[in-house]
Amino acid sequence: MIAQRATTFTESVIREMTRIAQQHGAINLAQGFPDFPMPAPMKDAACAAVQGDINQYAITWGAPALRLAIAEKYRRWYGMEVDPDRDITVTCGATEAMAATFLALVNPGDEVIVLEPFYENYGPDAILADAKPVFVPLEAPKWTLDPDRLRAAFGARTKAIIVNTPHNPSGRVLSRDELSLIAELCQAHNAWAFTDEIYEHIRYAGAHHALATWPGMRERTVTISGLSKTFSCTGWRLGYAIAPAAASTAIRKVHDFLTVGAPAPLQAAAAVGMAFDADYYNHLARDYRERRDLLCSALGEAGFAYTAPEGAYYVLADFSALSDQDDDAFAKWMTREIGVATVPGSSFYHEPALGRSLVRFAFCKKRQTLEAAAERLAQLAARV
Repeated sequence: MIAQRATTFTESVIREMTRIAQQHGAINLAQGFPDFPMPAPMKDAACAAVQGDINQYAITWGAPALRLAIAEKYRRWYGMEVDPDRDITVTCGATEAMAATFLALVNPGDEVIVLEPFYENYGPDAILADAKPVFVPLEAPKWTLDPDRLRAAFGARTKAIIVNTPHNPSGRVLSRDELSLIAELCQAHNAWAFTDEIYEHIRYAGAHHALATWPGMRERTVTISGLSKTFSCTGWRLGYAIAPAAASTAIRKVHDFLTVGAPAPLQAAAAVGMAFDADYYNHLARDYRERRDLLCSALGEAGFAYTAPEGAYYVLADFSALSDQDDDAFAKWMTREIGVATVPGSSFYHEPALGRSLVRFAFCKKRQTLEAAAERLAQLAARV
C-alpha cells in the first residue's frame, strides 16, 4: 500500500540525530541550526508585520517587496540583472526551491549529476522526480573535483548538475576553474545547473562566484539560496529560486501546488535583511571563522583527522584513528556516552561504505556551546 518511491530513501539522518541528542541531553552539533539570536531588525520587522495585519496569503511566488529586495541584492553583489516580476520565486526554504526546480525542469529518466559527499536531500529530490542521480566524487582530503571524472559523467541523458558551493558537508569552496569547467560542460551538453548557494556569505577562503554570471550560463542556471543560514533563522523557511522567465513560470506552478506560498509576515521582514550592507556579511564570516577554529582545534586534540573548511559551517572529520565502529554506531555512541551529537558520514554518500569512517560536526553555535563541546570531546580518547 506504500508508493515505491517512498521506499527508496530513508528519513533524514540529520533530523534523527537531533532527536537522539534531545533524548540524551547531548550538545547538538549534528543539525545545522544556530543556537544564537537572528538580527534584531528582522525580528522587529516580523513583529511589526504581524501587528500590521500582514497575515494573509502573499502573492504565490513572493511578496513584491521581497522579490525587489532579492533582485537588488544580486545586482549589488554579483552584477546580475534579475527581473523581480519574472525571474524570482520565493519558496518555503531553499529545500523546497530545489524540489520544485526538480519537479518543474527534470523529466522521468533524465540524469542529474550530484557531487558527493552531498546534502542528503538531493537524492530524494531526484527520486521524487523519477530522475537518475549520477554521482561524481569530491576527492578527500582536499575535496577537489577531478575534471576527467566530471567530463565522463556528462552524457546524452544529462539534464542537470547540482552545484553546491560553499559545500555541505565538506566545507569546500569551488574554484573559478572548477566552475568554468562545469559551465563548459553544461553548455556542451545543453544541461541545467541547479546551484545551491545557501552558504554564499559564510566563507573563510576563496570567493563566491555566482555561476549564472558566467558567459552562456544565465539562460541555463537556476540559482537557489535563502535566508536560513545568512540570517540565522532556519525556522522561518524562506528560500528562493532565480531562473530565466520560462523556467520560473514552470517552477512557480509547481511551488503553488506544493505549498501555495511562504509566510507573508516573514517575507516582509526578509526584505529588511536583504538590504543589510557589507559590514553585516563581514562580521558574519569573521564570527564563523572564530567558531570554526575553536571546533577544529578541539577535534584535532581529540584525535580526529579533518581538512579545515573553506566555507559553510561544518567539519567532515575522520574518526578511524579513534574507533573501528562504523559511522552510525560511533555517532550514536558519542551522543550517548560523550554527550556530543554529530551526523554519520554515510548519510552523505550513495554507497554508505564510502562514509563509514566519517562524521559531520556543525559549528553554528554560541562560543559557550562549542567550548562545552570541546571539554566533552577532550574525554573521547580515554573512553573509546
